Amino acid sequence: MNTDNSLLTRAECNAMRGLAIMGIFLHNYCHWLGPVVKENEYEYNQGNVDWLWRVTTNADALLPMHWISFFGHYGVPVFLFLSAYGLEKKYGNAQQKPGVWQFTRYHFLKLFSMMIVGFAAFTMVDAMTPGRWHYDVTQIVAQLLMVNNLLPDPDHQIWPGPYWFFGLMLQLYIVYRLLLYRSHWAVTALLMAVCVGIQLCLPPMGEAINSYRYNFPGGMLPFGAGILAARIIDRPLAISTPTLAALTVLLSLLAIVTSCSVIGWTLTPIVIIAACAALAKLLARAKSIMWAAVWMGEISAALFVCHPITRKIFIPISRCGDHYAGLLLYIIASLCLAWLFKEIMSRLPKPKMK
Repeated sequence: MNTDNSLLTRAECNAMRGLAIMGIFLHNYCHWLGPVVKENEYEYNQGNVDWLWRVTTNADALLPMHWISFFGHYGVPVFLFLSAYGLEKKYGNAQQKPGVWQFTRYHFLKLFSMMIVGFAAFTMVDAMTPGRWHYDVTQIVAQLLMVNNLLPDPDHQIWPGPYWFFGLMLQLYIVYRLLLYRSHWAVTALLMAVCVGIQLCLPPMGEAINSYRYNFPGGMLPFGAGILAARIIDRPLAISTPTLAALTVLLSLLAIVTSCSVIGWTLTPIVIIAACAALAKLLARAKSIMWAAVWMGEISAALFVCHPITRKIFIPISRCGDHYAGLLLYIIASLCLAWLFKEIMSRLPKPKMK
């Protein structure tokens, strides 16, 4: 997909995935702890921003957890950007044009083959651990079809919570094939602008914006950015190492600033993506570190699928006061289980475009 003549090489894309999944799976653990700051993922709550600055100015041992909990979820827009970038690189100039049904079926099966392995394992662990979820038939069927994002009050319909991402990706695949595939770049830009405009018209808190951001309009900004990056600026950028380092720092600081207001929060995913890309390119020049980010990217799908399982098992340790002991055990177990899940998933039948 990515060559040295592209904006992002294959290794840099994997490094970005690695950085994104580290944020996601650490965030998903930390934000389950009562004393830790909560994120503004689906709604903008000024109280959470104020809470972050209170614990930062009066720092305690949980400070790293506070910051991971608040910012880690931004790994999701990085994934959306990379998914769109890869789609456009693969299909944008392909000679063969897949039909709508072919395309949708193929990508549904790809998502399903990842989701079902984790969902089956998670439901068994969930049934045997404290805090068991009481599924109803609608929730189970909606998860299997990956349409549970469309259910009312999705916060209380999707379990495990991170699996909302499968439904979001399915929607974006369909939108890509129906509206954006081989269309003029302005169509993508217009759809991004419309989705952002509608979001800015919604109250920053409440069911309306919550449901909106659970579905494709909420992810259209980073997804569209990936398409535009592949179409318009997909060429190597000659940037010096000091400049990349400065960009990484400045963009990271800008992301902190923009996340503190409702309008800035709407645009923060783009800043995060740019910072992540700059950091990946910087890491590519430090091969002794780059391999770790690339390896994390290679297991990112498996880690995303399995980390709700290990979270359910180890979170009681942190909730009983051993915050970092539970987190460390969770990290070790998650990485080992991700390697195992990667092996299992590699042996599943691969869907074919037909």
